Amino acid sequence: MTVIFDQIIIIGVGLIGGSLGMAIRKHKLANQVVGIDLDAQSLTIAKDLGAVDIYDTGYTAVGDADLVILAAPIFSNLRILESICEYLPSKAIVTDVGSTKSEFVAQAEQLLAGRNAFIGGHPMAGAETAGVSGSDPYLFENAIYLLTPTEYTDQNALTKVKAMVEQIGARTMVVDPTTHDLVVAAISHLPHLVAAALVQTVAQVDAENPITLALAAGGFKDTTRIASGNPGLWKDICFSNKQQIIDMIAIFQANLTELQQALVADLKQEFEQSLGQAKMTRDKIPAKLKGYWPFLDEIIVTIPDRPGMIGQVAVILGQDGINIDDIEILRVREGEGGTLRLGFAKEGSAKKAVQALGKHGFSARMKVID
Repeated sequence: MTVIFDQIIIIGVGLIGGSLGMAIRKHKLANQVVGIDLDAQSLTIAKDLGAVDIYDTGYTAVGDADLVILAAPIFSNLRILESICEYLPSKAIVTDVGSTKSEFVAQAEQLLAGRNAFIGGHPMAGAETAGVSGSDPYLFENAIYLLTPTEYTDQNALTKVKAMVEQIGARTMVVDPTTHDLVVAAISHLPHLVAAALVQTVAQVDAENPITLALAAGGFKDTTRIASGNPGLWKDICFSNKQQIIDMIAIFQANLTELQQALVADLKQEFEQSLGQAKMTRDKIPAKLKGYWPFLDEIIVTIPDRPGMIGQVAVILGQDGINIDDIEILRVREGEGGTLRLGFAKEGSAKKAVQALGKHGFSARMKVID
């Protein structure tokens, strides 16, 4: 790998900041990665995990930076940017990893106007474990990493940030800040609120029928998993993009009301048509890798219940040069076996995988999307 920046400063060494540090150091994209955080324990953990070379609790450390990554909570990043402005060298590029862009990008560009280049960024990646302890150098592999330049963006700075993002394994997508916020309101922020509302609804039913939560498995758990996100973090995200979310809620309410009215009026054909349209739209979405990057193909593999079977599958495919981009255990019955779902981003890999596994006695088939 080629060194892109001499010194990178990461302010906020949580899950994203820590994972970025680990990935940057793993791929040797900077000569030095410096972590800055108000939490001394997080900095110690980051150093132990290899996410940073050195760390500091003061902002004067940005004085030698080539790239500053703002990875603190959304509403903290602007205050941090205001605090570091006086220490930034003119060569430094500033970027962020916030989930909303329009307001922050405009404020950042105004603060840095004529002094430093700013590139808005949003890695569409995350994990169940929050905080620096959950950091993973592979968090961004095959994830979409959105960059949000404007008419004022320095193109050389954009090129350098894009190169770094792609070297850590992510797929860059360039979009303007306004479009970014509209899209994430629909595909990320609204779903979180819908999941929270679903959980609240079931909680009310469970209060009078205690069996409800005990039966809430399968589809309900999948649909509402994101409601387990950090409430404080999601409060900040939603209020920083509130108008777009309000607009999305109105559209969602209209669609839900349409289904409700069809039920009330006993309009069975119209009701089925609405469900059919939803199914057609949903079926157009390919199986997804993290960050909404599509797989081309998936396969289903049946394995016996014996130690090392998943590893054996991986070895067989690895020997044939077939890379597994995603793996999921679908179901297991103790003493008998189970099934795996394997996802492949490279065209043709799935068919090769079925053939390779078949030669070794594994039952494997292409997954068919209904």
